[in-house]
Amino acid sequence: MAKRCGSMANIQGHPCFGGNHHKNGRMHLAVAPRCNIKCGYCNRRHDCANESRPGVTSRLLTPVEAAAKVREVMASPAIGPLIKVVGIAGPGDPLHNEETFETFRLIGEEFPHLIKCLSTNGLLLPDRMPLLEEIGLHSLTVTLNALDPRVGSRIYSHVCHDGAIHRGEAGAALLIANQLEGIRQAAQLGLTIKINTVLIPGVNDDEIPAISRKVRELGAFVMNIMPLIPQADFAHLPPPTPERLDALRLENEKTISQFKHCRQCRSDAVGLIGQDLPVDQPAQELLATQTV
Repeated sequence: MAKRCGSMANIQGHPCFGGNHHKNGRMHLAVAPRCNIKCGYCNRRHDCANESRPGVTSRLLTPVEAAAKVREVMASPAIGPLIKVVGIAGPGDPLHNEETFETFRLIGEEFPHLIKCLSTNGLLLPDRMPLLEEIGLHSLTVTLNALDPRVGSRIYSHVCHDGAIHRGEAGAALLIANQLEGIRQAAQLGLTIKINTVLIPGVNDDEIPAISRKVRELGAFVMNIMPLIPQADFAHLPPPTPERLDALRLENEKTISQFKHCRQCRSDAVGLIGQDLPVDQPAQELLATQTV
């Protein structure tokens, strides 16, 4: 598979991969409701307008509705010029939803200059690689929280693959193997790869240095160590302190570049990182109130 030309040049426009996040914005399209794994830290509610965290959206969109939303935002003289990236990050796993690929096809036909970005748990990466090449995906984020299946079994309660449910270490081992093979194939394809790792105190702390080494070896571009948001199965755990998070990022920066501006965005985030449009107003009203 040939590498896609201009990948590293375009990355300067991607605010989540090291591009100027003060000037370049992104638009997440919530078209992927279904998920194929159960993460202990995940609580996917679709109607939380006042929350900002992964897995949350004000409503699900069809591919046609998503294309119309992009069209509306890009037509705004205030917001349109800021948007460089169209991403699909949920609220489920994008690779587990055919709507993801139909949405990217529609966006690519009308807005070929926009960077296409996708976030995934990686379970289906090896299977979906031909489709990612077909739609012209540029940037890929894979959430990789463990290399040891024993640790993974504490994070993932089950993994659904090929019609079967896998639990415990067997499920975690299947997920990890597919994640690593998918990252390897994505690097060969020329995709720019970011690795998200959720720091879960007392669970996967010791895994992070090994993860950073492995993903760098496989061809990842940048790593994003994210703090646990205590909820669901991990509601009883405290989040890591800012000092602990900073120390881990500093240590692992010796191995792979670290992204430090993540705000753990919603599945329907629009705008600059940390300055998203509110989600509880009609789009026309939102756009009318924004200034560059």
